[in-house]
Amino acid sequence: MLIDSHAHLGMPEFDRNRDEVIRRAIDSGIELIFTVGTDIGDCRKAIEIAKGNERVFAIIGIHPHNAKEVDEGTYPDLRALSREGKVKAIGEIGLDLFRNLSPRDVQMARFRQQIHLAKEIDLPIVVHARDAQKEVLTILREEEAREIGGVFHCFSGGYDIAKSCMDLGFFISIPGTITYKNSVELREVIKKIPLDRILVETDCPFLTPMPFRGKRNEPAYVKFTALKLAEVKGLPFEEVARITSKNAKKAFRLDEELI
Repeated sequence: MLIDSHAHLGMPEFDRNRDEVIRRAIDSGIELIFTVGTDIGDCRKAIEIAKGNERVFAIIGIHPHNAKEVDEGTYPDLRALSREGKVKAIGEIGLDLFRNLSPRDVQMARFRQQIHLAKEIDLPIVVHARDAQKEVLTILREEEAREIGGVFHCFSGGYDIAKSCMDLGFFISIPGTITYKNSVELREVIKKIPLDRILVETDCPFLTPMPFRGKRNEPAYVKFTALKLAEVKGLPFEEVARITSKNAKKAFRLDEELI
């Protein structure tokens, strides 16, 4: 059994057959799916999807792209939504200095504020860092995010960044890009990361792994990321599936009976 630690099932790409996509994932051996909100409306949708499917949990937060939209009602809303039992983390939060869809200073302020919120309600965080790994690590250290821990989602940095993440108590989540022909450096980095610190994810509907690249991604395809991870690590697929799933349950503090 595998766990897709990061999906976006609330996005419009899944509106026509969301239930079918979830069923297909379960039939393919996916034990759990964590669906992620990116703004308040999307967070509400993530919770609704999770409440309707026992195999789905929700992660809620304001994506750095949407940081400029935060207003005085945003954090009270997030705080209230976090009380839903199926919410397991605050995310994805962080910095995106590649697209810069929100001003840099606004992204940084919102990132810090959401770390504060996560510490207040005692939930782990899921971190987005694109062209901003060093800046993100600085903020995590300054805000003492080690106290809550969490996951570096869609990891794409070097080993020095990975080691810094792990030193802060974070897990490293690997997307379908590990299967791409040109991801040689990423695979070399992953060889050095201990398996007990790795999660797998789809980030669907994005980053579709081979052999489906070019099509809509979905949770069932996380198997192909895990297969490539097993190949890179020189380990049996079953061991990779077992350990990455155990890691996901630890990262999101699921009940012991699920580990």
